[in-house]
Amino acid sequence: MPFSVRHLSIFTFALATLFINSVQAKEILISSKAQYEKIAPDLKAGDTVILQNGTWQDFEILLEGEGTEDSPIHLTAQEKGKVILSGESNLRLAGKYLKVSGLVFKNGFTPTSSVIEFRKNKDELAYHSRITEIVIDDYNNPDKQESDYWVAFYGQYNRMDNSYLAAKRNKGVTVAVRLNNEQSQQNYHKIDHNYFGFRPIFGSNGGETLRIGTSHYSLTDSFTLVENNIFERTNGEVEIISVKSGKNKLIGNLFYEARGTLTMRHGNGNLIENNVFLGNGVEHTGGIRVINKDQIIKNNYLYGLTGYRFGSGFTILNGVPNSPINRYHQVDNATITNNSFINLDHIQFAAGSDAERSAVPINSKMENNLIYNESGNHPFTLFDDVSGIKLSNNIANVDVLDELEYGVDKKRITLEKADNGLLYPKGLSVGAPKDLNVITHDEVGPSWYPKAPKTVAFDSGKLHKINASASELLAAINATESGDVIEIAPGNMIVPRLIAINKTLTIRAQQNRRTNISFERTSLFEIQDNGNLKLEGLVISGDESPDAHGNSVIRTKKWGMVNNYRLWVNNSIVTQLDINHSFHFFSTGKGAFADEIILTGNVFSNVTGDILRLDSETEDLGIYNAEYVTLTNNDFTNVQGALAKVYRGGTDESTFGPHFQLTDNTLKQIGNGKRNKTNAGIYLHGVQVTNIDRNTFEMVAPIVIEHTVGEPKTAILNNKFNNTPSPVITEVHVGGEHTATLKNNEFK
Repeated sequence: MPFSVRHLSIFTFALATLFINSVQAKEILISSKAQYEKIAPDLKAGDTVILQNGTWQDFEILLEGEGTEDSPIHLTAQEKGKVILSGESNLRLAGKYLKVSGLVFKNGFTPTSSVIEFRKNKDELAYHSRITEIVIDDYNNPDKQESDYWVAFYGQYNRMDNSYLAAKRNKGVTVAVRLNNEQSQQNYHKIDHNYFGFRPIFGSNGGETLRIGTSHYSLTDSFTLVENNIFERTNGEVEIISVKSGKNKLIGNLFYEARGTLTMRHGNGNLIENNVFLGNGVEHTGGIRVINKDQIIKNNYLYGLTGYRFGSGFTILNGVPNSPINRYHQVDNATITNNSFINLDHIQFAAGSDAERSAVPINSKMENNLIYNESGNHPFTLFDDVSGIKLSNNIANVDVLDELEYGVDKKRITLEKADNGLLYPKGLSVGAPKDLNVITHDEVGPSWYPKAPKTVAFDSGKLHKINASASELLAAINATESGDVIEIAPGNMIVPRLIAINKTLTIRAQQNRRTNISFERTSLFEIQDNGNLKLEGLVISGDESPDAHGNSVIRTKKWGMVNNYRLWVNNSIVTQLDINHSFHFFSTGKGAFADEIILTGNVFSNVTGDILRLDSETEDLGIYNAEYVTLTNNDFTNVQGALAKVYRGGTDESTFGPHFQLTDNTLKQIGNGKRNKTNAGIYLHGVQVTNIDRNTFEMVAPIVIEHTVGEPKTAILNNKFNNTPSPVITEVHVGGEHTATLKNNEFK
């Protein structure tokens, strides 16, 4: 058809419209909140609002309007990364085709339920909108149990890409896809090329990094795509990603040394494809957990995962017959093909089997997978009837259980590294594809924001040498930076004030046990937010402490810590904590949480209280005070309270800890004081992993261990008990004999 006058008129009109729109579109540089509030109601398609470089304090941004696919309304930074939103700031998007880029949230927290959310209110949502190159870094409510999201998806067809989110410490999912109304269902959101960095162990439920849906709407399809992201050391709880809806795709993501699993908790028909899990032997690193119907798990690479039970390298769960929507639906029609399971400690089928979870997996298949364990041990555990999982053409280098060998062919396997850095079986075509792409740090997050470690190592900074002087010690602490070491010459000092520890700091004696420290306040050290303390080679005495009950050498803030902390005490002497009753070595405040407490090679004597008090969370909500408590090669004598009181109550199964280890210690006259209400030398309630090995107990009150939930592992081995009762171990929620292992112990 020839080009007509009519076609020319239409073409001319289109050009004119485009010209008018381009003329009307504005770039607006603003320098104050008042300026933004003035121009915000009148933004049109194609407008760009530029925030001037600097720190914007307490800025609650609402970006709303109607952009178009070709001409979105854009809010951005004058220079990427140089606009800092601090204090009580947040961002809401409402309307269509909105875009926000280049902003940094840090040094504050959201005053509402989300830092960023794709809605103005419950009725006005965002559609076809995008946040890109956004940073949310350590932006936490000071009340650790106050829950919020960092990013909350509502509406449909929204996207988050190339953003950086790390160090979420307070309760709440880092990124949540919400399906709580029809306008947010079948949403087709996209979450891609983001860097999800370190999320510290939360110490209770509520520490997921990504959640898609909730149990209430879990039979609704979401169609969310999660693609090419990195999850690095996202350790909040047992679920890194919690899928609670249907028809989602999780493709090409990297999970690097991340404790927990990608969990299909609720919802059907999800696709888990081309993901890479690199645990590298880190404790509690997990892979994929399968629940519900029609799940497809294919072409994934899982390596060096140590997790077990619900946090295993690969887990297929038992369901609840006629399950309510918030429990566990039966696994039905799962397809598990072409995955590589290399050096996984555990692959568990029908996990969680009990009187309630009795619906075994059905109508499922596991084909063309590689199972390789360098140790020579097979990783499988079967907890129930697994005949509903049909195996075929799987290849392993190890013998497997009799029930599975029909579908697993044992072969001599040689692994070789491909160009993508992954291992493949030479001459075999099973497992993950050889063209599997491993996403790199350079491909995710903003290129202009460093992906730096969030934990400062002890002894990584400068050395400061001082005399044995309280004034010099206090001055040195003020002058140090995180990671520094203070080394004290031999001598005696009396410290007149409480020493606040709000950085990573080592305090050590120049000559072993030749520096003596006494203190005149109720505590010598108080660990505060950002504080980590290492003591080495010191002699600490309570002889100058006030004549009051409840003193302690070290304590945390009494309430309100949001940062986890570390405490190491090595090769020191602690004595004369006896000026009044209940003088403790260490006391935790409520809400404080230790990543680790390590006591090694110390001598403790004459203590009227407890050595470690880690029992402030008594509401039975699954919250506890320390992840790892490790005592090695110490001498404890004449301690009227308990050596340790560790408490984790409730029935929540979302955590891996606490862990308690007592190895090669000598305990004499421990726990027999009249004020020790537990009547225990060691009291452990709800501890998940306990190892008590090669210790000598003399005149010690009994070890009291109370198992609660989560199939706790307790081993009491190779100890000598002199004039000491046998350990008392009870199952709080389950009848019958306890599940602890007691072997090679001597009783006299």
